Amino acid sequence: MNRWEGIDEFVAVAECGQFTAAAERLGLSSSQVSRQIARLEERLQTRLFYRSTRRVALTEAGSTFLQHCQRLQDAREEALRAMGDLGSEPKGLLRMTCAVAYGERFIAPLVTDFMLQYPQLRVEIELSNRTLDLLHEGLDLAIRLGRLQDSRLVASRLAPRQMYLCAAPAYLEHYGRPHSLSELARHNCLIGSTDLWNFQNGGRDASIRVKGNWRCNSGQAVLEATLRGMGLCQLPDYYVLEHLRSGALVSLLENQQPPDTAVWALYPQQRHLSPKVRQLVDHLKKGLSERSEYRT
Repeated sequence: MNRWEGIDEFVAVAECGQFTAAAERLGLSSSQVSRQIARLEERLQTRLFYRSTRRVALTEAGSTFLQHCQRLQDAREEALRAMGDLGSEPKGLLRMTCAVAYGERFIAPLVTDFMLQYPQLRVEIELSNRTLDLLHEGLDLAIRLGRLQDSRLVASRLAPRQMYLCAAPAYLEHYGRPHSLSELARHNCLIGSTDLWNFQNGGRDASIRVKGNWRCNSGQAVLEATLRGMGLCQLPDYYVLEHLRSGALVSLLENQQPPDTAVWALYPQQRHLSPKVRQLVDHLKKGLSERSEYRT
């Protein structure tokens, strides 16, 4: 006995409210649909519909059974799509977003490499420092940095992200080197998108509100000001590691660095991820892990 027999007919009748309309949807005759429903009710030993000359209505058992059957249909279609996508190449339109500086420096070049492999794919990248709503904006993918907040989205970790407190040697020669978090209050702190800097203090997360005479919501601009000896900065590794290696910057309070966060790929919750999104996420993860900026 085929245990799926009658399920599609049952769902169609329940959703259409008529045997005739259900038969048209399925490309069957009304008598075929009626026979399948009767056999299903016999197999279940319960009545699924109240029938009248014009319309049918679900019984209480039918309503409960419908919810389970719809989930079964969804799962079946999901499995078929997943198998069909195994050999599929990315194609069609993919819309994504990322922060401006990080997107320009890292994400856009990797996306370009990916598109050269798959010429049937079209990509639109919205570089913005605003946190765009993927569902409202109709976006397939977002690249986010640091801590995540939107629980409606699925997150995939692409790469580590470590914050560093830094200063130029010239600044430290003139103003001295801070040896504790409390000493930050007497230093000129170059502020980027937030004046709340994160650290670890005694094994616990600590946030310090800093002050300074310079502020700009561009990480690159903060970096340039720091290199010129204007003050302290707290920036992610991909801005400062090169300059720490060369000696142009000095890492400070290393035993109180905040915990490693991450670079994330976010996409709307769904059981089956399209080939274009899934394969691009894999490509970004591989490309970012290979970049020298992430090696200490």
